[in-house]
Amino acid sequence: MRLVTPEGCAPRPPSRRAVAASVFTAGYAIAAAAATAEPIVTPTDGLITQDVTLQGAGGYALPAYVARPSASGRKPAIVVVNEIFGIHAYIKDVCHRLAREGYVAIAPDYFDRAGDPSTLADFSAIIALVQTAGYEQVMGDTAGALSWLTAQRFVRDRAIGVTGFCWGGAVTWMAAARFPQIKAGVAWYGRLVPPPENSPWNEAGRPWPVAIAGALRTPVLGLYAENDQGIPLPTVTAMREALAAAGNPSRSEIVVYPGVQHGFHADYRESYNADAARDGWSRMLAWFRAAGVE
Repeated sequence: MRLVTPEGCAPRPPSRRAVAASVFTAGYAIAAAAATAEPIVTPTDGLITQDVTLQGAGGYALPAYVARPSASGRKPAIVVVNEIFGIHAYIKDVCHRLAREGYVAIAPDYFDRAGDPSTLADFSAIIALVQTAGYEQVMGDTAGALSWLTAQRFVRDRAIGVTGFCWGGAVTWMAAARFPQIKAGVAWYGRLVPPPENSPWNEAGRPWPVAIAGALRTPVLGLYAENDQGIPLPTVTAMREALAAAGNPSRSEIVVYPGVQHGFHADYRESYNADAARDGWSRMLAWFRAAGVE
């Protein structure tokens, strides 16, 4: 039986045999990788990839991963917000994919202060680590990533977007509401409503997307799954209704993919669905370009 959290399903822990035979040694999250996974590996020729340090919340020296085209000139940029498993090979590959589309992609390591969740097999330990990244810290770290981008000569600072997955999907909605530098957001299956009071994700005073639907001015595209056990369809309906009630000033949209599960874009997990992932990626690129993030 799978664990179900407000952030979605917790994949079955891998066996020792699976650990030895699967993609874990390539840097994928131990707690989530499927033994049968064949994750996408994007070529990095023609790209510049690097580890950088930016100033996060409270002046913290926060590491981040960057991928960008090697061609000269200013490029649009995307902040990539990770899942609960941190900055592992999948998130880095997402950055590579965006870079091949002409973007500067930066993935801040929001959990660096506490450790690296991708190396953990115990899901409860991962949750405890992720909980250390409070809302204001995450917003401060995102502000640091935006500041780093706007200081670079190779970034078109009026063409910045944000995308995030799972935990990062909720961050995407909130960052899009908070930072006017962000011109568009794409949230992949991020929580929309407050969790139950006894939930480990219930941070006191933290706002959730449904509460800022009326204040949202940046257009956000939400990509959700019909069979997501952690983000059930009534919560998606609640967000749609909140946007409509406020007149949807941001012109945000939500797409629900039928028959798929939470994590359908994560090509290293059992929940991966190639058709939905491909369609979502195409919609994301079109969404950014329509908003001028190109």
